Amino acid sequence: MTDITPERISAAAELVRPHIRHTPVMAVSMADFGLPGGAIDLKLECLQHSGSFKARGAFTNLLTRDVPASGVVAASGGNHGAAVAYAAMKLGIKATIFVPSISAKAKTDRIRSFGADLVIGGDRYADALAASEIFAEESGALQIHAFNQPETLIGQGTLGREIEQDLPGIDTLLVAVGGGGLIGGIAAWYRGRVKIVAVEPEEAPTLNMALSAGQPVDAPAGGVAADSLAPKQVGGLMFPIARDHVAQSVLVTDDAIRQAQKALWDSVRIATEPGGAAAFAAILSGRYVPSPGERVAVLVCGSNTTAVDFG
Repeated sequence: MTDITPERISAAAELVRPHIRHTPVMAVSMADFGLPGGAIDLKLECLQHSGSFKARGAFTNLLTRDVPASGVVAASGGNHGAAVAYAAMKLGIKATIFVPSISAKAKTDRIRSFGADLVIGGDRYADALAASEIFAEESGALQIHAFNQPETLIGQGTLGREIEQDLPGIDTLLVAVGGGGLIGGIAAWYRGRVKIVAVEPEEAPTLNMALSAGQPVDAPAGGVAADSLAPKQVGGLMFPIARDHVAQSVLVTDDAIRQAQKALWDSVRIATEPGGAAAFAAILSGRYVPSPGERVAVLVCGSNTTAVDFG
């Protein structure tokens, strides 16, 4: 954790400011969703460039590391790849992105639209990662890890800084977890000043199992959000941060995630991918019940989906 400090997060925030959006916050009434309770705040990072928070880590990597002439390579379920492709396009850098066959078409289409070379590397994220590592060794391209890289965690931590600027009075923040780069960066920023709740699918309880075991361990990697929230393990860099500064871990069903996607669209017209709706699913399904007077924010972190049909 020593490299992932609030000071470095603040420096990264200033560096990437010209390249990212300061995304909006929306206050919603729980009554709009048929639930008791007052208002909660939604941080709409789903409106970030490339469709997810991942743009923050991508720009932080490309702006602070030495990029060779052979460019960069990344393995991704889709969102990290889209973000690296977008950042590379904006900075004039060659990018090669490896994705598994389970990646959503909405995400692979975005990667191609940003001009990156797209390679299908196996059936799961771990397969794509292995293929990208071989490519990096053979080509000399700089590898941009989706979550287990200091610059990635620092970049995602800029979102924690922005949330504190936007919502200085919150008690609790719910964050979806895949490899842990997002929650690791945010937790490194807050360092216990707010209650951070990790939310994962029951079919991919990666951080939940790691916290129970006391270290990262292999976890199931399935479910409706498998292309964004289902690595084999959480990152070794984020784990001590989560162990020290994540207050609670909850699991949600695939049905709850789908219902959260539908509710966000029906009630507030926010289109999210499954991983992007997972944190809100914890509220909607009752897996996390706020205490009376508790001020809760929910991070809506991704929108790369074709679930909304405009045909």
